[in-house]
Amino acid sequence: MMKKTSNLTIKSWAKDDRPREKLILKGKESLSDAELVAILIGSGNIDESAVGLAKRILASINNNLNKLGKLSITDLTKFKGIGEAKAITIITALELGRRRRLEEALKLPKITSSKAVFEQMQPLIGELQHEEFWILYLNNSNKIIEKNQQSKGGLTGTLVDVRLVLKKALELNVTAIILCHNHPSGKLKPSNADKLLTNKLKTAGETMDIKVLDHLIITENDYFSFADENLL
Repeated sequence: MMKKTSNLTIKSWAKDDRPREKLILKGKESLSDAELVAILIGSGNIDESAVGLAKRILASINNNLNKLGKLSITDLTKFKGIGEAKAITIITALELGRRRRLEEALKLPKITSSKAVFEQMQPLIGELQHEEFWILYLNNSNKIIEKNQQSKGGLTGTLVDVRLVLKKALELNVTAIILCHNHPSGKLKPSNADKLLTNKLKTAGETMDIKVLDHLIITENDYFSFADENLL
């Protein structure tokens, strides 16, 4: 017996229910994540519409768009109806979105809170699968003069040379620094090593009138601030 596919075909839907037409009629904000992905996909397969296929892909990653952006071509082409070209389209769209977030962060160079630091650094290190340690060098108006990657490590840690951190601060003639590193594990609790390094940099900086304003541990969706938790 042949499968009935008419109920799966987007063309049979009312115009304002079709993703492309809905975007035109009601605007991009009216579309669900699945409908937006369906537009990228263009078509489904013999068993489901593009929207149905998009829903299935999103369901496999708990409807998390950040996870969608991490899927590889191999991951995506495992879904029936997704070939290499469609996989590349999805990956490209998500990468453009990530870069847009990064550009928006760069427009806000003044640091006014720990959240502002998170917004600056999350696009850079929040989704990495290895640990990186960065320093934000600030002038006396708390504007970022430079972001500098101090070290890049594995899953569990990095090494930071206090002398190099402060040498760079003196070269840039800054008055304050903010420490940032990511935890690929997603855990926000600072380790003893994190605390020791923070205190070491704070003490060393005080001798040169360079303040350590904060130390942020950054994950994909959240952060821990030493300053907010009164650990500085």
